Amino acid sequence: MKITSNIKSLSTKLVVPVTILLVWELFSRAGIVSSSLLPAPTRIIESLSDWIFGISGVAEANSGQWIKDAGSSAMRVIVGYSLAVVSAVIIGIFIGWWKFAEKLIEPTIQLLRPIPPVAWIPLAIIWFGIADKPAIFLVFLASFFPILINTIHGVKTVDKNLVRAGGMMGAKQWHTLLYVILPAALPNILAGMRIGVGSAWMLTVTAEMVAVNSGLGYVLWDSYYFLRYDLVIASMVSIGILGFFTDFLIKKLMHIALPWQRGSSIESIQ
Repeated sequence: MKITSNIKSLSTKLVVPVTILLVWELFSRAGIVSSSLLPAPTRIIESLSDWIFGISGVAEANSGQWIKDAGSSAMRVIVGYSLAVVSAVIIGIFIGWWKFAEKLIEPTIQLLRPIPPVAWIPLAIIWFGIADKPAIFLVFLASFFPILINTIHGVKTVDKNLVRAGGMMGAKQWHTLLYVILPAALPNILAGMRIGVGSAWMLTVTAEMVAVNSGLGYVLWDSYYFLRYDLVIASMVSIGILGFFTDFLIKKLMHIALPWQRGSSIESIQ
């Protein structure tokens, strides 16, 4: 019964994307859509397959290089995103918990936050050169602020009765932070992490277009110059898949870290 339900759920999720792909393929084959400007899905799949496995050579210089390219992008995301998570959570707890830290740090944060991470690209290249460092720096910036703001909000909205209860039981301040504040703020922190990881992938691709000579973003931009729009879209698909996978991992982490929220959604009630 559960297997049937899962199959039905999967089928529902696939209806829209499969319909779009079929219509796209039909329009391309019928000449309604120019195949030179928007390649058919079958051609994109062929190019992506060769890019991954190196089986036919249609991806030319990129044939069989997908793992290397995806690995380069993933490394930049992992390093920049990890730095953002650690620093944003620590600073967010300080700002949310101590009034003095809020007055001292938050004005600067609110001044920097509206600046788009792409605006930092020229400075990132000047400071770090053409290599991994500018991309990691931009990923850090893109991820940092969503996680920070959610952490601050999570700490500020912790039920004060929990804090009082901890104090009544003799908990010291660091015990309160570790065992009361952090668990209570965790849903907000993890929500910020989900937002941050999407921003991380967007910025690593942007950085690779201008500041790095490897990775999925670099292949996307290089393919654009050589009019290989099939590889351009294959790069976009690759980024989407990797972004989906990392978001899936964070959702699993949320499921493990927040057991009290399991089965509390509207869908589960219905």
